[in-house]
Amino acid sequence: MTSFLAFLGVSIIVIVTPGPDTAITIRNTLFGGRSCGLFTALGIASGQTIWAFATSVGIVALLLASEPLFLAVKYAGAAYLVWLGIQALREAFRSAPPADERPSAVRPMRRLTARAAFSQGVVSDLGNPKMAVFFASLLPQFAPAGPGAFATLMVLGIVFAVMTFSWLTLYAVVVARAGDFLLRPNIRRTIEGITGTLLIALGIRIAAEQR
Repeated sequence: MTSFLAFLGVSIIVIVTPGPDTAITIRNTLFGGRSCGLFTALGIASGQTIWAFATSVGIVALLLASEPLFLAVKYAGAAYLVWLGIQALREAFRSAPPADERPSAVRPMRRLTARAAFSQGVVSDLGNPKMAVFFASLLPQFAPAGPGAFATLMVLGIVFAVMTFSWLTLYAVVVARAGDFLLRPNIRRTIEGITGTLLIALGIRIAAEQR
């Protein structure tokens, strides 16, 4: 129990620290509403569950041992974040609507679907090599060696994914509840600009940093 509580403490610190998952959830909630935010969070949690399984069966260890494969995942994930950031910046710099239009008339069209939001969550998480390093370094510390190691690693990974989903769901609900205020043209464009810049910066940082 002490070991599990220690795992929860470390996980909470990691989860609440803003990063790509937070930025993508906010972005997709703005683009598609609360449902897209929730499906993004579900996609991210699904990606983490896949990382947990890969860690449990030793695939992550092979990934970390292969420099070319690790770099391929890292650069692909970084490029994906930059691409999402550029999309958000394009939305932010689109021409402003006429000043006499009401806020309700300038709501952005919900171009993002729940399926696309889920896919973006999965791809962005699987493309983040820091998750591989995190799962490979953290989970084994709290799993006993022996026949039960696989089950323990999977349970810890699923717990981490559920905690992440719960935290990101809170973000999606808060952003969605802000509703009309966040969808006002100037406010929305500002948030999209900040989110796009953050995603690009995170992509560049992932590509540039060492393990």
